[in-house]
Amino acid sequence: MAKAPVLTPRAEDFPRWYQDLVNKAELADNGPVRGTMVIRPYGYSLWERMQQDMDARIKGAGAQNAYFPLFIPQSYLTKEAEHVEGFAPELAVVTHGGGKELEEPVVVRPTSETIINDYFSKWVQSYRDLPLLINQWANVVRWELRPRVFLRTTEFLWQEGHTAHATYEDARDYAARIHRDVYADFMENVLAIDAVPGRKTVKERFAGAINTLTLEGMMGDGKALQLSTSHELGQNFAKAFHTRYLSKDGHQEYVWQTSWGSTTRMVGGLVMIHGDDDGLRVPPRLAPIQVVVLAVKGDEAVLDAVREIGDRLRAAGLRVHVDDRTDTPFGRRAVDWELKGVPVRVEVGPRDLENGTAVLVRRIEGGKEPTPIGALPEILPKVMEDDQALLLAQSRQHRENRTVDVSTLEEAVEAAATGWARIPWASLGPEGEAALAEQGVSVRCLVAEDGSVPESDDQPGNVALVARAY
Repeated sequence: MAKAPVLTPRAEDFPRWYQDLVNKAELADNGPVRGTMVIRPYGYSLWERMQQDMDARIKGAGAQNAYFPLFIPQSYLTKEAEHVEGFAPELAVVTHGGGKELEEPVVVRPTSETIINDYFSKWVQSYRDLPLLINQWANVVRWELRPRVFLRTTEFLWQEGHTAHATYEDARDYAARIHRDVYADFMENVLAIDAVPGRKTVKERFAGAINTLTLEGMMGDGKALQLSTSHELGQNFAKAFHTRYLSKDGHQEYVWQTSWGSTTRMVGGLVMIHGDDDGLRVPPRLAPIQVVVLAVKGDEAVLDAVREIGDRLRAAGLRVHVDDRTDTPFGRRAVDWELKGVPVRVEVGPRDLENGTAVLVRRIEGGKEPTPIGALPEILPKVMEDDQALLLAQSRQHRENRTVDVSTLEEAVEAAATGWARIPWASLGPEGEAALAEQGVSVRCLVAEDGSVPESDDQPGNVALVARAY
C-alpha cells in the first residue's frame, strides 16, 4: 500500500500545498493578529542567509546601514501627496499612547522615504555630502486585506535603501546598479531563481517614483511574484522636504534620489519556485544546512562515525548538521529533512559502516547511492555546485515553457490562466492595461526586444510581460 503524501499535491491544490509546506517544514506560523506571522527558527535561518549575502552586496555598492524610527508623524506623509495617496489604504495609525490621546497621530512605517528625507535635509548641506547612501534592515506595516504567510503579511521584514545624489544621471545609474548588481545577481547566483528584470508601467510604479525597476519571478503555478524593486524618485521628496545642497558653482540645488527594497517575500518565492510534492528544495549556496548526516540506528560505532563525518565535512567548508537523535524513528527524521529541503543527506547504519560507505541522498537531483565515506569531502562540494546549477536551469526552463507570445488582449488573458504572456506594449498601452486589470491580470513589467531593461516606457519595441500575480 502506497503511503499517504505528507503534503497536498501541487497539481491538486497549489495554495493548500504552499500552506502545508510552510507549516510542515516549520518555516512560519500565523500570528495572533490577522495578517501577522511568526517566523520559526528554520524559516528565519533562510532569511538570515539572505540578509548576510545581500548586506555584503549592498555595502559593496557603497551604502551604509542605519536605523530610523518605527513611528512617523502623520504630517510627514501628507507632504508628498502622491506617496500618501498610494499608501493610504495600508496605513496603521496610532492615536493614543501612554493612556492619552496623542497631539498628532503617528503612522507605523509602511516605508521610510518621508522620515529619512527629513533627516537627509539636515545632513546634506554641500555637494561634498553627496552621494549619501543609506540602507536599513527593519520591519514595516502595511494593513493587508488578503494575507498569506511570507507573500503578503501586515507586518514583514525587509531592507530599504535610500540615497541622495547631485544629478539625475547619478541617481538613475545607482538605482540601476542596485537592481543589477545586488538584486538580479543575488536572485540568479544565490537563490537560483531565473527572475526577469524589467521596468514597471506608470500604473504599477511605486508611489512618488518617476521610474521603478523590478525583478519578476514565475512561481510553480505560473503566477508572477515581484521579488524586489529599485526606484528612481527624481526630486519629488527633495522638494517636499527641502533637501538641497550647495553646488560647486554656489547654487542651491535639490538632490535626486533613489529607494530600493527586498523583503521576506523572497522566502515565499523560494518555496513556490523550487518546492515540489515532497517539500522544499533549498539552493546549496543559500542553505543554512547543506548536508545533514543521519545515524540510522543508535549503535555506538555509528554515532561516533556520523560525528566524525560531520567534522570532516565541516573541515571541507560545508555547512553540516549531525542528526544523532536515534530515539526518534529514522523514517520520520528522513521525511522531516526532505520537507526542509536540505540539499544532501548522508545516512549511516551499522551495515554501511562495515562496508566503509554511507548512503548519499540528493534532494535536488533525486536518487540515492552508496558512497565511500572517505570520498565524501571531495565529492560533496561538486554536488553542491551541480545542484545549484540544476535549480537555476529548472527555474529558467519552467518560465520559458509557460511563457507565450501573443498579439491580442484576449490571448493575453487566456495565457495568464496558466503562465505568462508577452505582448507588444504599443498594441496594448495603458487602455489595454486597464482592461486586463478588470480581469485580474496585470502588466508585470516592460522589457526591451532583446530582453534588456528599457530606458523609457515608450522605447520602440517594448514588450509587456502580462500575468496574474501574488
